Formats: sequence, C-alpha cells, structure tokens
Amino acid sequence: MLTSPELFSSAQVAVRDCVGVKADERVLVVTDEPLRTIGYALWEAAKSLGCEVLMVEILPRQTNGEEPPVQVAELMKAVDVVFCPTSKSLTHTDSRRAASAQGVRVVTLPGVTEEIMVRCMNADYARIAERTLKLCSLMEKTSVVRVRAPRGTDITLPIKGRAAHASTGLFREKGQWGNLPTGESYLAPLEGQSNGIVVVDGSMASIGLVKTPIRIEAKDGYATNISGGKEAEKLIELLEPHGKPARNVAEFGVGTNDKAILTGNILEDEKVMGTIHIAFGDNKSMGGTVRVASHLDGLIKEPTVWLDETKIMQDGKFVIEV
Repeated sequence: MLTSPELFSSAQVAVRDCVGVKADERVLVVTDEPLRTIGYALWEAAKSLGCEVLMVEILPRQTNGEEPPVQVAELMKAVDVVFCPTSKSLTHTDSRRAASAQGVRVVTLPGVTEEIMVRCMNADYARIAERTLKLCSLMEKTSVVRVRAPRGTDITLPIKGRAAHASTGLFREKGQWGNLPTGESYLAPLEGQSNGIVVVDGSMASIGLVKTPIRIEAKDGYATNISGGKEAEKLIELLEPHGKPARNVAEFGVGTNDKAILTGNILEDEKVMGTIHIAFGDNKSMGGTVRVASHLDGLIKEPTVWLDETKIMQDGKFVIEV
C-alpha cells in the first residue's frame, strides 16, 4: 500500500507532535476498510519512530458510538497509544472510555480523508490549544448558553457545573483522548433542561452537507419535532433505532480550528472557527449520564452566542479576544 508524501507527513505530525509518541511506547491502530489508507499511514509514521506498532482492521460499524469487537476493546487497554481512523466514530464508546481510564492516550479520526489530514494537520496546534482552553475557561463560569442564528436557531442550554473539554490537538499526557484533526471547546448541557429551536444549516453527522435546513424542536432536553427535507427524514431514520436517549441534547461545542473548512465531513466541520454545533445522543464521554450507541452533531452557521449575559460571538465572528 502506497502512502503519499503529504499524507505521511501529516501522519507524522499526528503521531510525533500531537501525541508525542516515543520509541519505547506500544501503539495500536484500529481501522476499517474505508479508512485503511489513513490507518496504514499512521502505522508507518509510528514505525518510523521505532515503536512496536500493531494495526487491526475491524468491520465497519453501523453507527457512530457502536462498540468495536471485544477482542479489540481488550487490546486497546494493553498499549500506550491508540489511533482509531474508522468510518464510524469510536469516540463515544465504552471501549474508548475503558482504555482512557487505564491511562491510554486515544486519538479518534472518524471519517477522516487524506485531504482533511493534509489540510488540517498543518494548523498551528499551539495557537488552537490556547484559543480552545480560553473558551473552556469561560464556559465553566457560565450557567446558561444561548444561541441564535439567521436560519431560526434560538435555544437555551443550561450548563452550570458542567466541566468543559478542550480538544486542543495535543494528547501527550496519560489518559488524554480526543479527535484529530481537532479544535473545539465543548461540554454536555444539563440533561432535561435545554429548550428552543435548533436549525442545522451546515452539516449533520452521518448525513453530510445540508441543502434543506433541519429544524429540530428541543423540549426539556430532548429533540421532539424534526422537520425539513430529505435530510430531516434521514435524521429521524438514524435516531429511530435508538429510542428516546438518542434524542438527548448531548453537546454544545464551539469550533476553534482556523484551517478547517466546511466540507460535509463532521470531523472537520465541527472544528470550523465561527461555527457552533449541537449534538444529540450519548454524552457520557463528556460528563453526562446518557449512554446510547448514537452521537450525531449538527452544525450551525453564523451563530450569535451568549455565555450568560456575555456575548462571545456575533454572526459567526468572535467579539472577544481568542
């Protein structure tokens, strides 16, 4: 399998710079057929550092958050670093959480493409980290987030007491985990308390770019009525097998990567600076209480955002210094 020089270089940035992998560490790459090329590039990058590195290919999962095979889950706990370039996300799985609890550094790259790797892994992750941590600090002092946007989004999300998570792109300490490429500040709103309207007009996880905006009514922490065009129908279809927990208002996140662009791939889209995303489903990974094999992010463009009474963003532009 041939790896382009550009992809190998971006994989090196991920392995060497973002995760700080050392020659004496054990590395595992978990991939599947659609992302085999990315998996191999990461394997090559770890090998070039002199690591003991394994690559395991699993069958593609059906949904984001579906567990890998139990044998792979056990293997994830037996190494120092795990990279998961897979077509469906393993981020919000018990397998990932168990590995992290053992001190393993876990990096997930759900649905990543060579183009996204090359573009976004060349970002200034030190600057992204600074911006992301500052927003997290502000969010942790906030009781209620309010978001409004031109297409009709108008929602309040109580967050008092919830820890904010900084996906900085730097995962060098034991137990740290997150996406690559990355750049977002996010947290789990309090269950049962978010109310209002979310209009997804950017992209939707497992659906892609949205041509007809998806209008989602949130009442007492759950998505109730969902309307729009074919994209809305697809979202209902994705949520249906998982019942009410999949409709939980699970996440509020702010993109902080200035290299990311809107492509229809939620891995990159949710990191785009000047956007926010609201996810539905599993929130256990971010300090919530809902565990379900579904986590779907919806991207909102040109948002105006308040943290309590402080406006931090106006029409997709930060009005505070980040």
